[in-house]
Amino acid sequence: MNPEETSVELKDAAETKDAEQKDADPPQDADATEADVSEADLDHEEQEKQPMTGGEERAADALSTGGEAEKNGSVKLKIPEEAQKEEVKFTGLSKEELLRVAGTPGWVRTRWALLVVFWLGWLGMLFGAVLIILQAPPCRDLPATSWWNDGPLYQIGNIQVFTEAHNLKGVEQKINSLSKLKVKGLVVGPIHVAPADEAMNLRFEEISSEAGSLEQFKSLVQAAHKKGIFVVLDLTPNYRGSSGPWFSNISVTNVAERLKSALVFWLNEGGVDGVQLAGVERVASVVPSLWTDIRAIVQNETDKHPNKRVLIGVTDRSSAEDVSTLLSSTGVDLLISRVLLSGDTDATERAQSIQSLYSSHNQTKLAWSLGSRAQGHLASLVGPALVKLHQLLLLTLPGTPVINYGDEIGLMDEDNKFPKMLWDSGEELNGTLQEEREHRLSCRSFFHSVSELRGKERSLLFGDFVVLFNSSSSLAYLRVWDQSERYLAAFNWAEEAALLELNDAALPRQAAVALSTNSSVLPKDSSVDLTNLRLGPGQAALLRFSYTG
Repeated sequence: MNPEETSVELKDAAETKDAEQKDADPPQDADATEADVSEADLDHEEQEKQPMTGGEERAADALSTGGEAEKNGSVKLKIPEEAQKEEVKFTGLSKEELLRVAGTPGWVRTRWALLVVFWLGWLGMLFGAVLIILQAPPCRDLPATSWWNDGPLYQIGNIQVFTEAHNLKGVEQKINSLSKLKVKGLVVGPIHVAPADEAMNLRFEEISSEAGSLEQFKSLVQAAHKKGIFVVLDLTPNYRGSSGPWFSNISVTNVAERLKSALVFWLNEGGVDGVQLAGVERVASVVPSLWTDIRAIVQNETDKHPNKRVLIGVTDRSSAEDVSTLLSSTGVDLLISRVLLSGDTDATERAQSIQSLYSSHNQTKLAWSLGSRAQGHLASLVGPALVKLHQLLLLTLPGTPVINYGDEIGLMDEDNKFPKMLWDSGEELNGTLQEEREHRLSCRSFFHSVSELRGKERSLLFGDFVVLFNSSSSLAYLRVWDQSERYLAAFNWAEEAALLELNDAALPRQAAVALSTNSSVLPKDSSVDLTNLRLGPGQAALLRFSYTG
């Protein structure tokens, strides 16, 4: 084969190969065509989105690419330069930089100025505080008081009628109820063996079988102490007889001597917090040396009994002068008398008696009572309608209120001076029984409110006592302690309304009602005009106003 023929064959073979390659790649050409069309469409849409000046920018972009033709099917994206930069983190000033800045004159002057302002402000506040303290009126020192000055004393003269259990265990079961009344002391008994008018058979250290046992008594004392209630035992020798509390004068010496050993037993073994004795004037006058010993046993404090123990005397005297003399001569801590129950005493005489005792003795030694095992119950003495009035009187006078069991509910005497105590069972009642029940609950609620308030307010606990107004049927007095809230108690015993015009310089024009025996007429927290204070028949109110300097 000559060279020409070979060249022709190679050319034909190349052409044949190109033709076959063209026949084998038609899909690739179709895809490229579609990609070119898509790219053209995108370019067209992008042009429509660009402003009229975008042509120059596109021309510049084209030039910047060096005129290179884009490959088929590829789209170029322009990434902003900011996104390509690394994120810069703020690390603040270094220690050296801070020290260099802090030492500049400007910062030094600023720091000194702030320091001077701070100390000037601090010294100014200190000077102002000292000035306020120096100009403020000095606070009065709190008076020295004992536990029996902090709340009412509750007397249970007959254990058998106080509960359904008829013994000391039943009394223990009612300790929680007495605690709710804010009672501070419980006066129990007498409960010792004492045949009527038989001095030789008197046994101070033995509990009467109908009252309970020594174990029950100790359990009662423990339960009372847990509730913050102190227990006083009445050891009046001849409490069942008619020949007097100390039998005859011949027996006084022997009985008083035996009482001394009994006191040691009950104070140490029984754990009692005090003793009550009736007829103290007789034993104090007949055997003064033995009486001195009795006082020392009860009143002297010991390491075993750091709390003071109270010696309460009971007398039938009703004259303020006699009571004052007896209180001084006997040396008892409290003396229960009949000052508030003088036969025909009106409000004026009552106010004079109270003022006389208050002026002659420290109020921590004064005791006020309206009812006892000998006198009967409050409601029977003053009438059911005036129970709340006298509750308010007892709980707001300067001194210790002494309450007979049941007086908190207006319990009435029946055939004797020891009626059965009535406890609310919650059962449904009808008619008169329901009305009586509501009256008892109302009296108890009022007693609780006044007793609770007395325990909180210094003016009522040991504040000064000032009579503002008194007439034959009306009385008003003020209780004031230092800068504490003031309390004004007003009473009307008359069967008609009374007008009290209280114009004392120490009084404001208006006062608020703290408590009232008739809340529908004088609602709690309502305001009253003290220059025109009206009280309805048998009504009483406790008003309050703030210290104004």
